[in-house]
Amino acid sequence: MKIGSLDVWPPVVLAPMAGITNRAYRTLCREQGGGLFVCEMITSRALVERNPLTYEMIRFGPTESPRSIQLYGVDPVVMGRAAKIIADEDLADHIDLNFGCPVPKVTRRGGGAAVPYKRRLLRSIIREVVANAGSLPVTVKMRKGIDDDHLTYLDAGLIAAEEGVQAVALHARTAIQHYGGFADWDAIARLREAVPDSVPVLGNGDIWTADDALRMVAQTGCDGVVIGRGCLGRPWLFRDLENAFNGSPERAEPRLGEVVTMLLRHAELLVEVMGDEKHGVSDFRKHVGWYLKAFSVGAETRRLTAQAVSLDELRERLSGLDLDQPWPGEAADGPRGKSGERQKVQLPHGWLDDPDDFAVPEVEDALSGG
Repeated sequence: MKIGSLDVWPPVVLAPMAGITNRAYRTLCREQGGGLFVCEMITSRALVERNPLTYEMIRFGPTESPRSIQLYGVDPVVMGRAAKIIADEDLADHIDLNFGCPVPKVTRRGGGAAVPYKRRLLRSIIREVVANAGSLPVTVKMRKGIDDDHLTYLDAGLIAAEEGVQAVALHARTAIQHYGGFADWDAIARLREAVPDSVPVLGNGDIWTADDALRMVAQTGCDGVVIGRGCLGRPWLFRDLENAFNGSPERAEPRLGEVVTMLLRHAELLVEVMGDEKHGVSDFRKHVGWYLKAFSVGAETRRLTAQAVSLDELRERLSGLDLDQPWPGEAADGPRGKSGERQKVQLPHGWLDDPDDFAVPEVEDALSGG
């Protein structure tokens, strides 16, 4: 898959996930297989204002190539300035634009999944970023729309292509669906038909296994896939995806002992990246349930393991498990992480009144992450 100057094989992208796709997790996933691995979402304002936390979030490892940053913002001028900083200071090799985040603190400011409803604002943001990104390829990730009555993805895809974006990714849910219900893969097919063939279309949503990815490509004609919740507690999914796209039937079905080894490797990388064992282990604890899903572990062991405060304590609490347990099969697949639909999408007052309104919303929060 060609994204501007980047050759991406297998045609797989790790979706930016707040609190997840830090340098430690990207390293772990890269060790399993190839693709494009995107850092956590950052705000353009925080980058322009030189927020120290933001600059720590976009610090890449020495072997990370290509380096991918996802930008979020609502002000075309600030977004353009952020893109120029990234290009001029060689902070990354690729810029992805977030027009898909459904989190209330983002959408209530007119950002993320709210932006594409304002067609002129969307076009202006993309135009400013592409103009200031120099030779760096710019891509877009979006959702179907606000809800089923306010779908935007076809217009947004065409606008992105017209403004020089090098690829478009669609999470085939609306913002109101959040991470609930099912992804509408037919929408990915419609986007692929609508957007010029020269612009790759990537599909996202309900890819839990490598074979799901193959089915999505076959069903929709998309050029590649974006992996989000499917890799939570399953970094070896990128090994499976590489095998799948290379035509190999080999799939990882690790025994519990192999899973525990991977789990501990993840925790150790977090400690190394964060430079503090207590902080690193504390940050890792949210991953424990994902790694152990469907294995016979016991509620008390799960609870105690998720309360560990050191690597030794983490190792000790896992040492009593039956590490010869085989892979649980289909019971281990399926949804992990955030789920559930929302009753409404938080939007600025009057946001849906006029899709052609060009007013720039309230400035985004300076803190990174979505």
